[in-house]
Amino acid sequence: MPFRWNPELTAMDVTPEIFFQQRRQFIQQSALLGAGVALGGIAPAVSLAEPGEPLTNVQKGVVTLDEPVTPFKDASSYTNFYELGSGKEEPARYGDRLQTDPWHVVIEGEVNRPGRWSLADLLKPHPLEERVYRLRCVEAWSMVIPWIGFPLKGLLERFEPTAKARYVAFETIHDPSRLPGQAQNMLDWPYREGLRLDEALHPLTILAVGMYGRVLPNQNGAPLRLVVPWKYGFKSIKSIVRITLTENQPPTSWNQQAPTEYGFYANVNPAVDHPRWDQSKERRIGEFLRRPTLPFNGYQTQVASLYQGMDLSKNF
Repeated sequence: MPFRWNPELTAMDVTPEIFFQQRRQFIQQSALLGAGVALGGIAPAVSLAEPGEPLTNVQKGVVTLDEPVTPFKDASSYTNFYELGSGKEEPARYGDRLQTDPWHVVIEGEVNRPGRWSLADLLKPHPLEERVYRLRCVEAWSMVIPWIGFPLKGLLERFEPTAKARYVAFETIHDPSRLPGQAQNMLDWPYREGLRLDEALHPLTILAVGMYGRVLPNQNGAPLRLVVPWKYGFKSIKSIVRITLTENQPPTSWNQQAPTEYGFYANVNPAVDHPRWDQSKERRIGEFLRRPTLPFNGYQTQVASLYQGMDLSKNF
């Protein structure tokens, strides 16, 4: 076995090859200005501009981090998006196959105002803000990303959850004719995720439409993705087309695929290892050595009360 100067180093410490962002145009995003009638008669808060151009009228969020931000080329070229391929570089390579215009989202289930909405009408009443959040992936790597979006709480309250609503289920686009990953049997497509309602209503939980001051790249989940910063990255579902409020806990893709490896809650917990690797340390993209993993990904003060009295080794 080759000598390692540091006995704590493992294969998880090897820096992966990062591919530069391919020079291509992003697929046209849905413009907000002049598109339909706003729900409730509220004027649009922002225009999503042309692909690759900056987002305008974005305010700074109240939640942020005093940590170096991961370079955009790394955050946009080293990604998990299995609809576009299982390799980390494949989503950027095949991102142009994701068609994001037009885009509609269905809101249904235990709500008083169900319906199918264009992305423009869905976003109009929600001013966008930038929030710098950690992203921690279950493979023990992490990033710091300036997301642009709005709290999920505001959107859910617009559609008036009923007294029976206890969970929120999300579903991504299903288009195997275009998306190479969905042409394979890696998962039971379409991809599904879910949160408890109180998690979904927490002010840290956002729907993102951009990052790094610009429209969200396809490989990062355009045009609309979830960001739940205290959970592992697979909970932050990309390219959302359906949001369903339910009374019972909804099925989720990775929990169905491998229930002993991926729990429904998926809170970042350094005391609970993945069956095939250690989760007590992580490697920030761009760094060589690993750092200790923070409970709840560093958001313990804000979210630990959501799980008071729960055994987090069983509810992992």
